[in-house]
Amino acid sequence: MNEKELFTVTAEEAGQRLDGFLAEAMEELSRSRIQNLCEDGRITVNGKAAKKNQKLKAGDVIEVEVPAPAPTEIVPQDIPLDIVYEDDSVLVINKPKGMVVHPAPGHPDGTVVNAVMFHCGARLSGIGGELRPGIVHRIDKDTSGLLMIAKNDKAHAALSAQLKDKSLSRVYEAIVIGRMRQDEGTVDAPIGRSLRDRKKMAVIEGGRHAVTHYETVARYNGYSHVRCHLETGRTHQIRVHMASIGHPLAGDEVYGKGREKTGLEGQCLHAGRLRFIHPDTGEAMEVTCPLPEYFTKFEEKLRLIAE
Repeated sequence: MNEKELFTVTAEEAGQRLDGFLAEAMEELSRSRIQNLCEDGRITVNGKAAKKNQKLKAGDVIEVEVPAPAPTEIVPQDIPLDIVYEDDSVLVINKPKGMVVHPAPGHPDGTVVNAVMFHCGARLSGIGGELRPGIVHRIDKDTSGLLMIAKNDKAHAALSAQLKDKSLSRVYEAIVIGRMRQDEGTVDAPIGRSLRDRKKMAVIEGGRHAVTHYETVARYNGYSHVRCHLETGRTHQIRVHMASIGHPLAGDEVYGKGREKTGLEGQCLHAGRLRFIHPDTGEAMEVTCPLPEYFTKFEEKLRLIAE
């Protein structure tokens, strides 16, 4: 099935060439690919077929139709997995920081999917599609921690339903910049594609409903350890929400002061606990994994400074 995306040009973006604008807005597509889509008549501006070098005006509405990719064979790879829980229907792994979940442009292999396909063979749900077999939810490349995989379609459908009705609970540990004043709080703010930088997400009017509950675990000199409970699961939700209240994640090069002298590579964020109803037994399950070394070493460094 073809995908369609809509963009509205802001006053700040006016004057750009169409292909240049879309190359920045749609990082998954190369400039040459966008030019080919123009030639094929799959890109319109205000309902009319567009040319690749067309200059954009404020208020222009761009529609891009991206043909569904041809089926791609993903090669199973013998990559070690840190398995936290496994049975005939569900697999939960502790994903290391720096590992991509599924193949994408720039990351054709070496992903969780490649590793899981080797481990599980044909015993994976197909609901996630050709590129995401068995993947129930995702976590970012530089986020570590628990990731759930469904081994069959029944389990996948049941777990996905729990994500929607919020009975599947996810808890994350994070180090944020700044001393948190509140012991606990909630960020209830809609998230959508940033109007200023379309490669980023942002709190915007008209975005998708997003709620993050947080509690302060510890305070240090210029940093805090917080525990975040997701009520919804939007792209980059914790990173965007914490930045929106003035406490971006330590090491976050996209939403925070990523180049501060922390020694971190990417955000300090770990998915530490999952609660779900087992799709076969109906039993309430809780799966946890300890904080990774990069997290504990950074926190110990902060603790020593505080002393």
